[in-house]
Amino acid sequence: MTTTPKTTPSARRVARYQTGTGRPPWQLSGSAVFIAVLFALPGGYVVWRAITGGSLSLLLEGRALRPLWRTIQLAVLVSVSTAILGTALAWLTVRTDLPLRRLWRVLAPLPLVYPSFIGAAAFHSGLTPGGIVHDLVGQFGFNLELRLHGLTGAWLVLTLFAYPYVYLPVAARLATLPSSLEENARLLGDRPFQVFRRVVLPQTTSSIAAGSLLVFLYTVSDFGAVHLMRFETLTQTIYRNRLFDQTRAFGMAFLLLALALLVVAAERTVARRSAQIEVTGDRSPLNVALGLWRIPAAASCSLIVGLALFAPALSLADWGLFGWLQQRRGLAALRLDWGDLASATWSTVWISSVTAVIAVAVMLPIAYLLARHRSRLGGVVNSVVIAGFAMPGLVVAISLIFWTLHASPFEFLIGSMPVLVFAYIVHFGAQAVRTAQVAVTSVPKRMDDAARLLGANRLRRLITVELPIMAPGLTAGAGLVMLSTMKELPATLLVAPMGFRTLTVEIWDTYEALYLAEMGILALVLVAISAVLTWYLVVRRANHLA
Repeated sequence: MTTTPKTTPSARRVARYQTGTGRPPWQLSGSAVFIAVLFALPGGYVVWRAITGGSLSLLLEGRALRPLWRTIQLAVLVSVSTAILGTALAWLTVRTDLPLRRLWRVLAPLPLVYPSFIGAAAFHSGLTPGGIVHDLVGQFGFNLELRLHGLTGAWLVLTLFAYPYVYLPVAARLATLPSSLEENARLLGDRPFQVFRRVVLPQTTSSIAAGSLLVFLYTVSDFGAVHLMRFETLTQTIYRNRLFDQTRAFGMAFLLLALALLVVAAERTVARRSAQIEVTGDRSPLNVALGLWRIPAAASCSLIVGLALFAPALSLADWGLFGWLQQRRGLAALRLDWGDLASATWSTVWISSVTAVIAVAVMLPIAYLLARHRSRLGGVVNSVVIAGFAMPGLVVAISLIFWTLHASPFEFLIGSMPVLVFAYIVHFGAQAVRTAQVAVTSVPKRMDDAARLLGANRLRRLITVELPIMAPGLTAGAGLVMLSTMKELPATLLVAPMGFRTLTVEIWDTYEALYLAEMGILALVLVAISAVLTWYLVVRRANHLA
């Protein structure tokens, strides 16, 4: 007679944990539900104000449809142009014998260091008579009469600073494509362009679409660049009406929120399809010889990177250096001392660091639900968090301002630091979810199982076993949140406490006051800090994949 060995309750729990079917602890589920409620608060308040305040009746008016049409028009144009530009750059730097292609691979993603409003300010002033770009072009006999404003200016600026959102996923995809299909096509007589069109392009379509949808979301939520280019989109209408016509402001916010959520839903659909059809090869990708096209291709890369990376830096350096030299000669005094610069820099660094740490801690319960328990609750909460990322910073800020004003138990939070940090986390917390999920997955189950069987409680296992292993992934997620927080303008501009000055607020105010020298110095400091983070978080990782 055979007997079935008995299993202890602890062993059964380990078995369920290993298969990913164990029921999550109630503390973990309760934390996730609480996080979802908090993340849904800003968007839910916008919807509630739009419905109860009579804003929906205004949505069919021409005054509402015109900024909506301009927003969609700009977003479509920028998405199409960045799809073409980012895909072309990715193919040239990854799949061809482009001269200095390793250098271009490093430089191509770096326009991410510029907040859009800084790039717009640099272009707007640098191309006008007296601007350094205008004068340098004039030295070669060209009379540059370009005036950047309106749709053309907003389209050009956003295209130059948003194309890396397409370039990065497409370059990563091209680096992992198997070369066998292309070699077979070449053997069958296809020319390189035909191989690209018939073989390479179909396998990168999902990456192009996902990147383009992110650019669309980036464009519809942009505040600074369209403001400086005097092109009124939904964000400008909301900002202009926020004090004197709250009904219209919340109606426009409802439109912007709905548009952003539709884009995110489309992006998630594309991402799921991409995950299902993705294939990789075990050989290095096939490189295409450009032949006589090597020089034109290198010139095109130089033009794009020059406009998107070096031209703004040149304008900012020109303003800052000119102001500094004027002060040294005693001709004019800068309206910015080193104490103000150090204070704004410190405020930017510490608020971004605090936001990043809290965001990672908030995302950990969701990551555990997704990675360890495969819980449907985790998927629902993750969708709510991603919806928070979809909300433009301006909408989050407007919602929290008026919610704290009208919610009497929370009036003490008006203009407080916790509300500012909360706005940042709602807007950027989703950037830490994926890295946190990968970090949780990276913990070997046998190590956690051993600690569990040895009697270590949950907190001890987290501190002594899991966190040391998860630290690199969690740090990467925190860095992404920190980078985005440092460059955020509308939420900081509207929600920050009185007297709290970050670099973005100082840059915005000094440019609006036409203090270009001061603005150039402040912007160079912010760009330098962003460049360091972008290098470690984006460029090195992209080059490793390629």
